[in-house]
Amino acid sequence: MEARLNVFASPSAGKALKHLTAVQKVISETGLSATVQELVRIRASQINGCGFCLDMHTKEAIAAGENATRVHLVAAWREAKVFTDAERATLELTEEGTRIADAAGGVSDEVWGNAAKHFDEEQLTGLTMLIALINSFNRLNVIVQQPAGDYQPGMFG
Repeated sequence: MEARLNVFASPSAGKALKHLTAVQKVISETGLSATVQELVRIRASQINGCGFCLDMHTKEAIAAGENATRVHLVAAWREAKVFTDAERATLELTEEGTRIADAAGGVSDEVWGNAAKHFDEEQLTGLTMLIALINSFNRLNVIVQQPAGDYQPGMFG
């Protein structure tokens, strides 16, 4: 499989990707744990069918010490006993924030309120930005059909 566009060789894509990755630095300063960040990236990527991001973020999570069982159960988090209440709130917010078109009114007050029980305002800001950011990366990769399977942890810094 070949990507429709080589976003890694495109000067325009390079400029845009530089700005998108700069957002990640801001998110990392909000106090969200690395675990929560990877759970968001994995769940949104599952929903959006982004193989490239799933390849990257599952490998990054495991390389950072995440338990393989937890990584494998992200898609079935509601039935899995391996996630904390804060992680469950994160996964639920990620789902509603990713599936905006599926729910009239977007993210419900109940889901937002549940997340707010576990995260302060700065962390909620980071969580919101992260959900938007990974959805952007997912859409880019799905549109260009970026192939998956060759990612190595730390490949992009």
